[in-house]
Amino acid sequence: MENRFNIQNVQPEAYNAMYGLEAYLTASQLTKSQKELIKIRASQINGCAFCIDMHTKDALKSGETTQRIFLLNAWQETDKFSAEEKALLAITEEVTLIHQHGLTEITYDLAKKFFSEELIAQIIMAVVTINAWNRIAISTRLPVAG
Repeated sequence: MENRFNIQNVQPEAYNAMYGLEAYLTASQLTKSQKELIKIRASQINGCAFCIDMHTKDALKSGETTQRIFLLNAWQETDKFSAEEKALLAITEEVTLIHQHGLTEITYDLAKKFFSEELIAQIIMAVVTINAWNRIAISTRLPVAG
C-alpha cells in the first residue's frame, strides 16, 4: 500500500498534541511492560501493522519474551500472563472495542483488585492513546519499516 501523506507534516499541532499524551504516559505509573502489552494488544485488535511492528520490537528490546508476544492474541488461554496482566489486557480489549459492551462492571471490578483508580485511569488513557495512533497509522497507510 502506498503511504497517503505524513500527518505530522500536514497537521503538526495535532501531532504535537498526540506527543503530549505520550509524555503524560511516560510519566505515568505504568511499567514499560504494561504499556507495551497495551500497545501491542490494541494494535492487534485494530489490525495496525505499523504499530504491531514498532511495539513488538520495543517490547523485545525491553526484555519481553517472544513466547509472550506470540501468545498475546490468546492471553486468556494461557498461564504466561499474570492475573494483573490479564486484568490490564481485558481493559485494553473492552476499551478498544468500546462499541460492544464498554468497560464492563466485571472487568472494572477485577481491575480494582490490582490497580488504584489513578492507575486504572492511566491504563484507560494508554488504551485511548494507542487507539488514536492506530487510527492515524491505518488511515494514512504508514508503511512497516524495512
